[in-house]
Amino acid sequence: MKSLQLIFSNPRYFAPAWVFASLNIWFGTWAIYIPSVKEKLNIDKADLGVAIFCLSLGVFTIFPMAARIINRLGVGKATWYGVLLSSVTALFPLLVSNYYFLMVSLFLFGASNGLTDIAMNTLVTEIEKKDERNFMSAAHGFFSLGGVIVGLGSFLIPWINNPFVHMVVTVAIVFLINLYLRKNYYFIKAAPIEKEPFSLKLFRPLFLLGIIGFIAMGSEGAIVDWSGLYLKEVTLAPEVLIGSGFLAFSATMTLGRFLGDGISQRIGSIKIVVLGISIAVLGYFLVLMEATVGAIIGFAFIGLGFSVIVPELFRIGGNIKGVESAQGVSFIAGTGYAGFLLGPVILGFLAEQFSLIRSFHTLLGCALLVFFITFLLGRSK
Repeated sequence: MKSLQLIFSNPRYFAPAWVFASLNIWFGTWAIYIPSVKEKLNIDKADLGVAIFCLSLGVFTIFPMAARIINRLGVGKATWYGVLLSSVTALFPLLVSNYYFLMVSLFLFGASNGLTDIAMNTLVTEIEKKDERNFMSAAHGFFSLGGVIVGLGSFLIPWINNPFVHMVVTVAIVFLINLYLRKNYYFIKAAPIEKEPFSLKLFRPLFLLGIIGFIAMGSEGAIVDWSGLYLKEVTLAPEVLIGSGFLAFSATMTLGRFLGDGISQRIGSIKIVVLGISIAVLGYFLVLMEATVGAIIGFAFIGLGFSVIVPELFRIGGNIKGVESAQGVSFIAGTGYAGFLLGPVILGFLAEQFSLIRSFHTLLGCALLVFFITFLLGRSK
């Protein structure tokens, strides 16, 4: 919890951590009104799926350009401009009057979020290097905390009774806090490094990190989307417990991220990835026992295990010798986000062709693959 104390005791660390929370608050507030937008525009599920794909397309479009933008502007300014763009574009999806404007607005919102995501992770990497303090994991904990804030804010929906007003109020509050805090990071620039010419030796650690990121975030997306169905259809859980797997996963994910920095500082980045995936593997074994209580506990272990992996990947990716921090972070973000989007889809295909249990066996196999990759990564200094 030292990193959490560090964040709350010093605005230099709280400011970027609040950007992490802000990103999930913007996105989460939009997400809770997806049914309202669908009804307002009178579109079917297929149309909605295409519109949401435009959001993902916006994210992927900005990823190849993000490192160049961050290096040209400076990582502090790029983070602030990401906050500005995300604040404005978050309003568009709830303001549009037709389906085509919805697709365009979600593309712009996705691109803004993508820039903010890479900039804020690069910013934390640079502050960690300058100050020799670890708080990346806790910053990702603030991202999870943003989701909790959105959940609590959803109780105001019956009183506000207007999606656009709700978003305006949310954006205004989040933006004003960011405006007050921006002076703590605005002028920060990435430390210059001696770049090395491209080689397979240089690319190898990034490639391995990318595979781990794809699996970790793909598994995270799969648990979010399929844990409830697993409890309902496989363990035959009562209706009241169907959401318990996701709740347990989310709670331990947040807790683990607030604890991760201190553990990482003591045992190192590679060892904490090994520790995290070990806990996740144990969780999968509990889930696959097909008992409701055991599965819920298993989802909690999986959340705890994966909680420390993704922040650590960003930390490692931003510190690879001969690679600019923004480039390393962009690569990890791109592969990880691809996994988050494709993971639930792949799991659904396997569940349809074989069974949901077989899908979770596949997730276990992927977690064991991370073990092997991590040992290879440890040899790439």
